[in-house]
Amino acid sequence: MGQTAPVSAIVWTAAASLAAWLWLLFCQGFFWRTDVRLPERGDDDGADWPYVCVVVPARDEAAVLPAGLPSLLAQDYPGRAEVFLVDDGSSDGTGQLALDLALLHGGLPLTVASPGEPPAGWTGKLWAVRHGIGLARARGTARAGRPAYLLLTDADIAHAPDSLRELVAAARTGGFDLVSQMARLRVESVWERLVVPAFVYFFAQLYPFRRIARPGTRTAAAAGGCVLLRTETAERARVPDAIRHAVIDDVALARAVKGAGGRVWLGLADRVDSVRPYPRLHDLWRMVSRSAYAQLRHSPVLLLGTVAGLTLVYLVPPVALCAGLAAGGAATALLGGAAWLVMAGTYVPMLRYYRQPVWLAPLLPFTAFLYLLMTVDSAVQHYRGRGAAWKGRTYARPDTAGTSGNFGNTGDVEDGA
Repeated sequence: MGQTAPVSAIVWTAAASLAAWLWLLFCQGFFWRTDVRLPERGDDDGADWPYVCVVVPARDEAAVLPAGLPSLLAQDYPGRAEVFLVDDGSSDGTGQLALDLALLHGGLPLTVASPGEPPAGWTGKLWAVRHGIGLARARGTARAGRPAYLLLTDADIAHAPDSLRELVAAARTGGFDLVSQMARLRVESVWERLVVPAFVYFFAQLYPFRRIARPGTRTAAAAGGCVLLRTETAERARVPDAIRHAVIDDVALARAVKGAGGRVWLGLADRVDSVRPYPRLHDLWRMVSRSAYAQLRHSPVLLLGTVAGLTLVYLVPPVALCAGLAAGGAATALLGGAAWLVMAGTYVPMLRYYRQPVWLAPLLPFTAFLYLLMTVDSAVQHYRGRGAAWKGRTYARPDTAGTSGNFGNTGDVEDGA
């Protein structure tokens, strides 16, 4: 009798993990599929292409700007378009470098401006975005026509020459107010290969792309590195003012758009790439931990729930398999192995999207454990007063920052500002 209860508990825990994976496999919007991409554009050579302004918030981006900005200036867009780079207090010559690159490469008109330090209640990136949108509207009014769309993109994002054309075509054809592509992140170092595909996999699990585009659903998300936004909808949703101190701004933006009656689309990118390197584990750890606790609304209860959930879903399967094999528990080993197999199988499409070997799929529990530690570290840093710190700025939690705001997702935070 002394051994019966523990064995039963292990079996039931393994069974619960398998049940969770079967639910995720069939009932979570098929999050594991990677075929949500921009639709192919038809013959639109005779289309009346709208005026688009590209807004690029940038803070100390001299290292990545030469790979990102020229790709924007070289956009093959049939209509009128121009680029506004907002230098958010850079100390590395970002603004001057942008002007030099424009002189060297030519292409779309470029305006470089600086809004000064953000006032209380604003994050640097959103203050820069607000300034860029204001410049775009003023330019449009002066030239008898405001921009119909705004492309919000980061300085570390490289766009294929037809990127803007494809985004506008998708927005107009599908009737979307916000079209966002999750840029393909860099995967070159060992740690990038291990962590980055899982980062996008976890994001899609939390915000299934198919649900985001479905009318009537509450699921809303965007990827901050590439967002095409209808100007009229931005005004109706009071963007970016309504989300001015959202430390994680992309989901906050999508929620604001949906809340204003707009339609949102998010998918994986084919020709939009992030050039920012994260070669060391420390770099990736910092990227995740600086914002993970904000995603949990700085709630200890949600933190405990997240740790328990990650443990049950990702850590229990390999532990159950190994424990069952070691103790001769066939049921435990079978349940744990089946859960691990489903987990690895759902991860394979993302590995293929990132052109990584499928043998990395069984290592997902280890990566999930790293993310668990990063999340806990994010909470620790928050309570030490060092949470949400990025490029020399530390942001308070929303309920202490002043006016109303929102929180976002596990995506890019302050990469551009």
